[in-house]
Amino acid sequence: MLTDTHSHLYLHQFNADRDSVINAAIDAGIERILILGIDILTSQQAIDLCEKYPGYLFAAIGVHPNSNGVWSSNVLDQLHSLAKSKFVIAIGEIGLDYHRSKIPIDFQKKMLISQLALAQELHLPVCIHNRNSDKDLMEILKEWLLCSQGNNIIDQKVVGVLHSFSGNIDLSSFAIESGFYLGISGTITFQNNHNLIDIINTVSLDKLIVETDSPYLTPTPFRGKRNEPSFIRLIVNKLSQIFNLSTEAIGIRTTNNAKDLFRW
Repeated sequence: MLTDTHSHLYLHQFNADRDSVINAAIDAGIERILILGIDILTSQQAIDLCEKYPGYLFAAIGVHPNSNGVWSSNVLDQLHSLAKSKFVIAIGEIGLDYHRSKIPIDFQKKMLISQLALAQELHLPVCIHNRNSDKDLMEILKEWLLCSQGNNIIDQKVVGVLHSFSGNIDLSSFAIESGFYLGISGTITFQNNHNLIDIINTVSLDKLIVETDSPYLTPTPFRGKRNEPSFIRLIVNKLSQIFNLSTEAIGIRTTNNAKDLFRW
């Protein structure tokens, strides 16, 4: 039992062999893959891919903080319309990026807050991107959770996931206490990534899910090459070393965690 909870299979890196990559994932024992949009176009492309593999591929829709698209109420209306698809099970990839994004911080916050409100309205979990924005992200998520609790809208057991977790111990503690999962990607296999390993050692396996972020964040020993869902086994292998459990046990636990989060 394996699940890839974060991929971008619609991107051009897969144009030549997309179906082969998906079939390789099936052969590798991956039972579900979540495809996340980064703007309106790719959110639609994620849904379109799900049409070809119903019950195997699922979609999340959202506007990424690195997206160059113009944000407006019309964009929010389009997301609302896309969310009507039976394949959409989450809002994402959304968040804050103070490392790479050229979009002004205040505008990133506006996009995130608007999309969190959409998730609240639609009763969907969120997939959160974070780069060097721990403090601001915590403040926004705290406010969102307080509002959600007050309106009895969000199930606190399944609020969302912090994608490819790279934050500090304060963020991880806040996330776990608030009902978030931590997404563990190929970065866990990178040499000298001791900070992430130290944080994982403070977290119950019941609060972790695994993801590839294909085609990015390729795990060792394939770092520098295109990532793909079948490489999820390398992440599971690393977690098995950290928790001193079999790869089968890690696969089952993280797959069940993903089922609890996404309700698929």
